[in-house]
Amino acid sequence: MAHDGLKVLDSDMHCMEPADLWERYIDSGYKPFAPRGLQEYIADLRIVIDGKTMPRHSSLRARSSGADDPFHKRRERFRGAAERGWDGRTQLDAMDTEGIDVAVVYPSRGLFAQAVDDLDPAFAAAIARAYNDWLYDYCKADPERLLGAGMISPHDVRDAVEEARRVVEQLGFRAVFMRPNPVKGRNWHDPYFEPLWTELERLAVPLGFHEGFGPYLHQVGDRFGADLQMVHTACHPMEMMLAVIGMIGGGVLARHPELRVAFLEGNCGWVPFLLWRLDEHYEVTFRRPDSPLTMKPSEYFKRQCFVSVEADEDFVKQVIEAIGDDTIVFSTDWPHGDSKYPQAVESFMKLPISDESKRKILWDNCARYYGVKI
Repeated sequence: MAHDGLKVLDSDMHCMEPADLWERYIDSGYKPFAPRGLQEYIADLRIVIDGKTMPRHSSLRARSSGADDPFHKRRERFRGAAERGWDGRTQLDAMDTEGIDVAVVYPSRGLFAQAVDDLDPAFAAAIARAYNDWLYDYCKADPERLLGAGMISPHDVRDAVEEARRVVEQLGFRAVFMRPNPVKGRNWHDPYFEPLWTELERLAVPLGFHEGFGPYLHQVGDRFGADLQMVHTACHPMEMMLAVIGMIGGGVLARHPELRVAFLEGNCGWVPFLLWRLDEHYEVTFRRPDSPLTMKPSEYFKRQCFVSVEADEDFVKQVIEAIGDDTIVFSTDWPHGDSKYPQAVESFMKLPISDESKRKILWDNCARYYGVKI
C-alpha cells in the first residue's frame, strides 16, 4: 500500500495486551503475583503490579458515565478492535485502514510493567520475558509486517543483557525498549549500564526510549500532581530531553559508536534547541577537561539518534531546516486516545515539508533505524 507512491513504516505502533497476559505467560513461580490489566473501558491502559495501579493519576480512572470521560469519543474509534480481542489480525486490519505497510510493535500496559522503582529485579525480569513471549506469538499473525520491540528490565543490567540477547537471537525482534525515567537513581550514562550498551552494539539492535505518564518512578511531571493536562505536557518530551543529555553528554554514544537510539512519542520540536544548547555548553563554557566527547553533541545525535514526529506536528518543517531530515521517524500511536487514527498518515502527508522528506520520514529513516531492507 502507498500514499502518493510512498511506503509507510510505523516506528511506534502499539498493541493492546490482554488483561491476563502475565497470568498466562509468566514463569510459574510468579503466577500468584502476576501483573494484571484492568479493562473497564475501551483501550484501558491500566495495569496493577504489587498492588500499585498505573497510570496512577486519578484523572485516568474509569468513570461511571462515558459522557463525563473526555476520552470517551476518542476511544469509540477502537470499539471494533476491542470486541475482536485486540489480536494481531485486528492490528493488521488497522494498518490496512491507515495505510501502513510495516509496523514495529510497542506495548500499552507494558509501558508500565517495569515502572516501579523498588520492583524485585528477578520479578521484573520475569515480567519482561512473559511480555516478549506473548509478543512473539502476537506477531505470528504476519511476521513480515508486525515486528517486535522487546521489553528489557533496567532493574538488573545482567537481566537486561540476557533478555536483549534472547529476543534478538531467538525471537527475531528488531529492537528493545525501556522507559527514559531513571531507575534506582541511576542515570543512563552510569557505568552500571555499560554491559548493556556493549551488548546492543554486538547484536546490532537499536534501543527505543518510550515514556508513559503516571509511573511509580521519578518523572518530570510529578510537580503537577494529578493534573493530566500539565503532567502529560511535561513528561513525554522533557524525559526524552533528559535521556538525550545523558546518552550524549554522558559519553554513551561516544563510547559506543554503533549504538542506535530513538526517542519515541515525545515530539521532535525540542531537538534543535537542545542540540544547540548541548553544543554551546560543550564548546564555550562548561566542557570538563576529561570530557569523553570528541565531537560536538549534535554530531553524535545526527550519527546515531532518531526522534519521532507526530502526524500533525507542523513544526517539523523548522526541525528539518535546523538539523535535516535524516533522523526523524514517523509513528501513529495506534490505539491510544491521542492517536490521529485513522487519518494519521493522511494528516502527515499534509505537513508543509518536501516529498523527499516525507519519503525519508515515512520509510527510509525508520528502515535504517530498525534494520529493515529498503
